[in-house]
Amino acid sequence: MARFENQTGVKVCEILLPKDGVDLSKWAVVACDQYTSQPDYWDETARIVGEAPSTLKIMLPELYLDKPGEEERIKDIRSTMEEYLNSGVLQSKGEGFVLVRRSCMGKTRLGLVMALDLEAYDYSKGSEALIRASEGTVVERIPPRLRIRWGAPIELPHILVLIDDPARSVIEPLAAKTAGLEQVYDVELMQGGGHVEGYFIKEETLIQGVLDALEAVKHNFKNKYGDRPPMLFAMGDGNHSLATAKANWEKLKETLSPAERQDHPARYALVEIENIHDEGIVFEPIHRVVFGMEGACGVEYLTAKLAEQNGGCEWVGCATREDMERRAAQEAPGTHILPAMFKQGWGYFRVSAPAAQLAVGTLQNAVDAMLRDVKGASVDYIHGDAVTIELGQKPGNMGFLLPPMAKSAFFDTVVYDGALPRKTFSMGEAQEKRYYMECRRIL
Repeated sequence: MARFENQTGVKVCEILLPKDGVDLSKWAVVACDQYTSQPDYWDETARIVGEAPSTLKIMLPELYLDKPGEEERIKDIRSTMEEYLNSGVLQSKGEGFVLVRRSCMGKTRLGLVMALDLEAYDYSKGSEALIRASEGTVVERIPPRLRIRWGAPIELPHILVLIDDPARSVIEPLAAKTAGLEQVYDVELMQGGGHVEGYFIKEETLIQGVLDALEAVKHNFKNKYGDRPPMLFAMGDGNHSLATAKANWEKLKETLSPAERQDHPARYALVEIENIHDEGIVFEPIHRVVFGMEGACGVEYLTAKLAEQNGGCEWVGCATREDMERRAAQEAPGTHILPAMFKQGWGYFRVSAPAAQLAVGTLQNAVDAMLRDVKGASVDYIHGDAVTIELGQKPGNMGFLLPPMAKSAFFDTVVYDGALPRKTFSMGEAQEKRYYMECRRIL
């Protein structure tokens, strides 16, 4: 029988971490899908890193996807990965998990780094897999990310996966035992990322305890949802990164024998799991900024499109944000209120008889139509009010502020309704996202 065999989709895998002496404050860099409209952030990150070993040199910020020089950047990533492996910059800690304690912006959360079986993951709408997407997956976003992963010897995760563990039985018991664990990192993160500590979990009794607790969480799903196929893991952040890992595996396994497929390292993806009941996890809304659509034209287009797609729509112009918030708060229940700003001012779309369950779905349907209909229009997904307002009020742009989603509705919505609308929520603001630290061989 295989060591740590289980029915929870978990692989106890070998973890790679930087050798002693590597400056971890320069090694750890925020997830590649952040600050995609802020090149100054990445320029400053490169300045901080300098010539030091860093995950910045083995990942590609999405700011640079499909841009000139991408092919050369990917070649450099491959060669640097090989260099870090061959020179000993990355060293094996053996098989196990990593307990993570992350503090940022006055909140602290716990996580557990482990590998999940991609054979137990399905991101398609209506999936009944053990590991599911929590938002709509845009398959067109996978190929450019696959260019980075395909042929890469290692992976480094920014993926956050949620479990529904109200008894706090999986991760939290480990946090009470840190005095007896090996601390593998303890560092202040660059660019306002807060502080992170990591403890290596290699003891067989602790590993088995985690697997047993996950099995119990899986069993509790049946108590809550009846005969529905169990969902143990739901995506929190990094949905398209896990989908890319899945695509990579599906492509690779076609070249493997049945025996090789059973335990090939690329069959698994390294992630950090977190408990949705952790008080340190806060769901933040993901706002939108549309580029290439002047404010008045945007209002005219979206008013008509939202009316067409729903029961009706009116634009309510406002003098200030405060005026907008005051008036929006007085609107009747049952409507969707979509606050917006542009260079000329503020306002909101009042959508009656909305076709979507959530306001984010109502807006996204109209924005998707705009991207098809309006030549030169594009959209970016922004974390944080301040950046959204700054970009939204620039000439030629429109910004949209969306309400947060309640954590309590998350698992129920995914179980009963399937994936949420694309970019519905974010687990914290940009600087709270996962910073790359651990690595794992996938070839």
